[in-house]
Amino acid sequence: MKPTDIGAPDYFHKVVDCQWACPSHTPVPEYIRLIAAGRYDDAYMVNWKSNVFPGILGRTCDRPCEPACRRSRVEDAPPEQGKESGSAVREPVAICRLKRVAADNKNDIRARLPAVPTKKNGKRVACVGAGPASLTVARDLAPHGYHVVVYDGDAKAGGMIRSQIPRFRLPEEVIDEEVGYILGLGIEFRAGKRVDSMKALLAEGYDAIFVGSGAPRGRDLDIPGRKEAAKHIHIGIDWLSSVSFGHIDKIAKRVIVLGGGNTAMDCCRTSKRLGGDDVKVIVRSGFEEMKASPWEKEDATHEGIPILNYLVPKEFTHHKGKLTGVTFEKVAAKIDADGPNRGRRRLVPTGEPDQHFACDEVLVAVGQENAFPWIEKDCGIEFDQSGMPVIDKVTLQTTLPRVFFGGDAAFGPKNIIWAVAHGHAAAVSIDKHCQGEDVSKRPPPMVHLMSQKMGIHEWSYDNEIALDRRYKVPWRDASQTLKNIKVEVEMGFDRATAFKEAERCLNCDVQTVFSNTKCIECDACVDICPMDCITFTVNGEEANLRARLNAPAKNLTQDLYVSGTLRTGRIMAKDEDVCLHCGLCAERCPTGAWDMQKFLLEMTPAGPGCRIRAPKKEPVPA
Repeated sequence: MKPTDIGAPDYFHKVVDCQWACPSHTPVPEYIRLIAAGRYDDAYMVNWKSNVFPGILGRTCDRPCEPACRRSRVEDAPPEQGKESGSAVREPVAICRLKRVAADNKNDIRARLPAVPTKKNGKRVACVGAGPASLTVARDLAPHGYHVVVYDGDAKAGGMIRSQIPRFRLPEEVIDEEVGYILGLGIEFRAGKRVDSMKALLAEGYDAIFVGSGAPRGRDLDIPGRKEAAKHIHIGIDWLSSVSFGHIDKIAKRVIVLGGGNTAMDCCRTSKRLGGDDVKVIVRSGFEEMKASPWEKEDATHEGIPILNYLVPKEFTHHKGKLTGVTFEKVAAKIDADGPNRGRRRLVPTGEPDQHFACDEVLVAVGQENAFPWIEKDCGIEFDQSGMPVIDKVTLQTTLPRVFFGGDAAFGPKNIIWAVAHGHAAAVSIDKHCQGEDVSKRPPPMVHLMSQKMGIHEWSYDNEIALDRRYKVPWRDASQTLKNIKVEVEMGFDRATAFKEAERCLNCDVQTVFSNTKCIECDACVDICPMDCITFTVNGEEANLRARLNAPAKNLTQDLYVSGTLRTGRIMAKDEDVCLHCGLCAERCPTGAWDMQKFLLEMTPAGPGCRIRAPKKEPVPA
């Protein structure tokens, strides 16, 4: 193998698994260390720079960072609640809930926000929809002098953050605060102004338009009885919006929620608070295959809501226009063993009798769809066969160069953190487009490596590794939360517990950096490594080398760190998969061949830094 190029921006970025997995590449270990040090304002601003909504995401993020957390790979945790006794699970650091700690404990940070430019740059940008993607675009562009106009049909900004996430998960004051930070940057918000025509918007002369209108249409179920009992059957996302805006404040006693995603979990928990005594979630898939996040399912079952699986709705039963229940067909999962669809999973009828569940109201939460009736077919924006806009996946630019999409409107329903990532990418593209540059030429992120050595055996970060289990976020008693839809269920970590949870972080951004010219091959680092992830051996092809390490490196998604040739002709190979970043190798090394260096990745945001100015051409002689 060739020596590893640790100067490549992505090499150590991939080693910081949580940051690599985060769509907006939040420097997770950095803000967790700041929380452990009690520097909550600094931790909040680290988050605000990358993910824009720390207080909101600290409560609602889909947490792609946590399954990637190295802590999960290097130790077994106690049995998980709801699992069979004795089964071992792996518990990541509570990254998401630590983000909330920074938001809950910060002081007034408004003085640290970008100043509103006193002079605009002459460029006007329209954002359709005031959800997380559009607000991120606005936040990134406004400080650079862009006149950003945000349109939304609702009276307040926030989009699906405000309309579809229940208040018992996300208090409105948190939304008001963090949306307010963005609108306070000199952004023009046209509340209650729904855009009905793309052609009309284009005619207003904007230099760029960003479409962040979300996926506003919930999927329906066209089965017998749907029309006859329509008064008692509601589309989940529309119903949640009506609850959020106070149009609905009660529901019948017996409720069935159809669907297995996060919206279904919000629907059933909301129903429980609005008068539903008998609330059931009924899903066509298995429990483990449900699209809802594991913690969302856990929250629902904790509140006494049963989830019934492998039932496909066949008919809404009714009598004289009144819903009486839903009939289901029992199915089972089957994997095709052969043929053209070999390996495909199908749901097949079991042949058991249909099951009927009585209910008074049904909430349909079986998915969301995009709807763009306001974009004329001949305006220059192409759509594919499924009705989605044709978009460059990197630049988010459409076939009409000054129009960009992001969030759910771009690629269908995802989550808030993906909408933020799209907003950052679109803001870079819009900035380059407005400045007359090629939007496809995007500068790489900046990378810094800084030694953390403070003395012979001292480091500027806490590198003690302990086998502490994940700390649970305390909940308010159900007797309070189920009576009032606005009472937040999770109370968040207190400062003492946050410190203990922060200490579980393995500081994966503090990298083990090796210098082959200083190494004397004494094997002291090999002897002290608690994970057996360092090996001195002869070089070879990657597959062969992985098998010959002290501990075979079987996780092919994690790189091997391979040094240059040593004096004996051997090389050092380190498996990045299970390294604890504990620094024992660097402490033990007598020559300083190992060093612990903090890796800092700075994504290139919109503004002068993202632009690549071509050199001025010399005038051609006459």
